[in-house]
Amino acid sequence: QVQLVESGGGLVQAGGSLRLSCVVSGNIFSISAMGWYRQAPGKQRELVARITSGGSTNYPDSVKGRFTISRDNAKSTVYLQMNSLKPEDTAVYYCKCEVPTGTWRVTTDYWGQGTQVTVSS
Repeated sequence: QVQLVESGGGLVQAGGSLRLSCVVSGNIFSISAMGWYRQAPGKQRELVARITSGGSTNYPDSVKGRFTISRDNAKSTVYLQMNSLKPEDTAVYYCKCEVPTGTWRVTTDYWGQGTQVTVSS
């Protein structure tokens, strides 16, 4: 059974920093791509960072240069370091684990329960 548990959210002033963590249970972490997504009220869930099993990363322009995703395979944990936070970064942040199925580019995806990040102006 794959379970994801996020932590590290909270309230921070604009310009501040937070680090989110997501611990993944189940012996699949090292072979899985991991992603952080966010969803603000009334908006669709959007990708904010992704890291492959090999360590390649990608970010949307909205967070590039401010957010950094990293992973520790020994701890089955993925992190999201968020710097220079803005009020528009306020959202629930979710962790996603993309487990390969053996079919090219087909994964089984698991989600965490989410952690609230609120950035005050």
